[in-house]
Amino acid sequence: MKRLFALFLLLLSGTIHASTGDSGVLRSAYAAEDVVLDTDPASAFWQDAPPVYAEVDSWGHMMPAYRTEIRSRWTKNNLYLLFACPYEELYLKPSPNAAEETFGLWNWDVAELFIGSDFHNIRRYKEFEVSPQREWVDLDINLDLPDHTVGWTWNSGFQVAARIDPKAKIWYAGMRIPFAALDTRLATRPPVAGDTFRANLFRSQGPPDHRKSIAWKAPMSNTFHVPEKFGLVELVDDKSK
Repeated sequence: MKRLFALFLLLLSGTIHASTGDSGVLRSAYAAEDVVLDTDPASAFWQDAPPVYAEVDSWGHMMPAYRTEIRSRWTKNNLYLLFACPYEELYLKPSPNAAEETFGLWNWDVAELFIGSDFHNIRRYKEFEVSPQREWVDLDINLDLPDHTVGWTWNSGFQVAARIDPKAKIWYAGMRIPFAALDTRLATRPPVAGDTFRANLFRSQGPPDHRKSIAWKAPMSNTFHVPEKFGLVELVDDKSK
């Protein structure tokens, strides 16, 4: 009986704290040319990109109803991402303004990328957010400052796209991020296959009284800002996908 009970606990633990089944690496597939940013996961551009999934809460518990697919591609100039975000109830900012940066966007439904090129000082990285209404914000994060949100005045020049499919209850978010904004060294030499970045992927979903936090790599904290728990984005060419 004790052995059966121990086996039950082991299986339960594996269910609750299951990994997403990936290696902790989002492989960004090479594209020869830049394209107009789109949010159709069935397009040829996105179909060539292998997905990873954000499907755990901040403490590693599985959240299958919110399993978010993320794909990535890269060119010599830009890093692309596409999020497919199942939802129950959208929590949207009134009077959205997609023409200008939205401070505090993280208080609403958003898809987020945290990404850093500095492997020595992991407390410095960039944050990119987009909402279902195509609002956006980008931040230069320095966790050694008393308030890391002061970095929202930084401007990366990234582009976003978004759309809501109310019938399927999925919203889609696209990002196109200049490599020069991620690493000043990439302003003078193009990225190459094998380059890696420290990164994590997140979503916030629903109104405050039953808000859900969804992660690719669980931060094991009440905040997403735990760079010790980041995975990797790796640039791959067609042969290494």
